[in-house]
Amino acid sequence: MNKLDKDYQALLQDILDNGHQKGDRTGTGTLSVFGRQIRHKMKDGFPLLTTKKMYWKGIVTELLWFLRGDTNIKYLVDNDCHIWDGDAYKNWVLKNSEPDQYWLTQEEFINKIKTDDEFAKKWGELGPVYGKQWRNWHTKWDIVEDKSKEAGVRRIENGIDQIQNLIRDLKTNPDSRRLMVNAWNVGELDAMVLPPCHYGFQVYTRELSVEERLDLASKTYGKLFEPFDFHGVDHKEIDELYPVPRRAISLMWNQRSVDTFLGLPFNIASYGLLLEIIAKAVNMVPDELIGNLGDVHLYSNHIEQAKEQIGRELTIEERIDLASKKYDNFDIMDFGIPFTCTHDDIDEMYPVERRTREPYPLPQLNINTEFWPTESGECGIGPIDAMAVAEGFKNDNFCRCLLEEDIQLSNYQSHPAIKAPLSN
Repeated sequence: MNKLDKDYQALLQDILDNGHQKGDRTGTGTLSVFGRQIRHKMKDGFPLLTTKKMYWKGIVTELLWFLRGDTNIKYLVDNDCHIWDGDAYKNWVLKNSEPDQYWLTQEEFINKIKTDDEFAKKWGELGPVYGKQWRNWHTKWDIVEDKSKEAGVRRIENGIDQIQNLIRDLKTNPDSRRLMVNAWNVGELDAMVLPPCHYGFQVYTRELSVEERLDLASKTYGKLFEPFDFHGVDHKEIDELYPVPRRAISLMWNQRSVDTFLGLPFNIASYGLLLEIIAKAVNMVPDELIGNLGDVHLYSNHIEQAKEQIGRELTIEERIDLASKKYDNFDIMDFGIPFTCTHDDIDEMYPVERRTREPYPLPQLNINTEFWPTESGECGIGPIDAMAVAEGFKNDNFCRCLLEEDIQLSNYQSHPAIKAPLSN
């Protein structure tokens, strides 16, 4: 059963039933509740919602953009990801509002980002947002000599790579309670076009039991797995016979502001993907994904879309019609004339959806690590070099392979997309 979609639909309904009307910086207005949580067991499938079609490539592209340490939308735009277009355009408008300034529409602005490298370098920049904080958190600023029109140009002297530190600590001290990455850099908030909504995450690892490892071995080795080999075995014997990970890893992110209809589905899948990538790098099993959510809101122009995604219960007649299209052995006489059957009767005879947006099974994620760097120095031979992988995200070729070939989603079935405006 796909519990994630059900929980998400329940959260939408919670906001509709209990939300308070609040103003916001965009001027759109919201229905808002405070303090909610999303939990998902990764063994139940990859957490990509099925009650509306999700733009998977955009989710992968944005996460790789973070991991690259990038803060310019040029990479996103070049890969057809437009999540941050409005923020960059709004920043350009605010700084180019003189009467004699040639005015660009947002479409023209984005096209100029694509085609004019100098323009993109200046106006595609969002300031020290997620990628900067994840990969190069500053510890010291120096004021350099003013050689431009802007006085007081700042240059970074020292930076902390939080992703590298996280990977190193996972390899050397996996029981640490300091396995954290933070994006809420108070000293740089004013320099960002938008302060982080999801402002930090923490990971947690635990040892797998012998029983869990045996179950994992049976799934990993398939027909080669011999259960009788393992009567009374210990971890060392499992390592020798069927090497599988010894630890499970969970991830919990914290989010101050939650655009529940458009943003949260992306956030859930993005942190699910991050958990999967980190787990691969450090040879652990993805365990639980948790989101702690602060101001959880629906924008006023997303209300009808939320209702559509929650869906409604189908009538008996609608379900019988669905059954007639789905089952070759369908017989209308099974239901009596006039229809006297119940929903439970339909479930027993011809199982079909009960609601207009009934969740589908969650998809599966496949990450090909064949060409990831290893400790032996040769791809595909020996344990993965987790530190080299973390550094590899800064490499264009590595990210391109991940985006185009190595990160693949299978068996994704969903209801149609639901369009809604993005508030900036």
